[in-house]
Amino acid sequence: MLNELFTSSVQHALDIAGIFVFAISGALLAVRKNFDVFGIAVLAEVTALGGGLFRDIIIGAVPPAAFTDLGYFTTPLLAAVLVFFLHPQVERIQVGVNVFDAAGLGLFCVTGTVKAYGYGLGLTASAALGLATAVGGGVLRDVLANEVPSLLRWDRDLYAVPAVVGATVIVLCIRFDVLNAFTSGAAVITAFALRLLSMRYHWRAPRAYNRRSATAEEGAEAS
Repeated sequence: MLNELFTSSVQHALDIAGIFVFAISGALLAVRKNFDVFGIAVLAEVTALGGGLFRDIIIGAVPPAAFTDLGYFTTPLLAAVLVFFLHPQVERIQVGVNVFDAAGLGLFCVTGTVKAYGYGLGLTASAALGLATAVGGGVLRDVLANEVPSLLRWDRDLYAVPAVVGATVIVLCIRFDVLNAFTSGAAVITAFALRLLSMRYHWRAPRAYNRRSATAEEGAEAS
């Protein structure tokens, strides 16, 4: 189904771009955690490929694309090398990295949903795997770095919600038989824009209603 929306060359280029920016975020976290070069490479690979690997294993697309296309595997290593030598400069363009990360989020939630549906999953399961494709690598990155995953923290800007919205738009397009390159692009842009707005205005998901806890806010202490 993906090949019906984008040519194989365009699809591959978009995947590589998304993998690269996700790998940058993983490598930067490794540097902040004072990891060695191997740790930087591992976090870059896991962040970039973790979500797609999880999706492919679940839907039975084996061996996963990360192991059949050398570009998928080497791109995170290139990002790790870049960060290893130039991390002060990369840190200075963190805003730009965040913008590309948001674009990768929008792209992967859409392609993950479409690929899962193409392998015979239902609409709800396809949307769930679209979300997993977009945020799974980040969750694995945070776990390996001994941090609470960002998408579970109340003090972080919306991250999973934009991916959920993008995946939902796709399954609605499938349901009403209007999925094409234009509508899938609109879903990517919707998730991308929502993520950018959440970073700009610090939108956060609501917490439990009518909370009455005297316990100190762990997230607030961490920040």
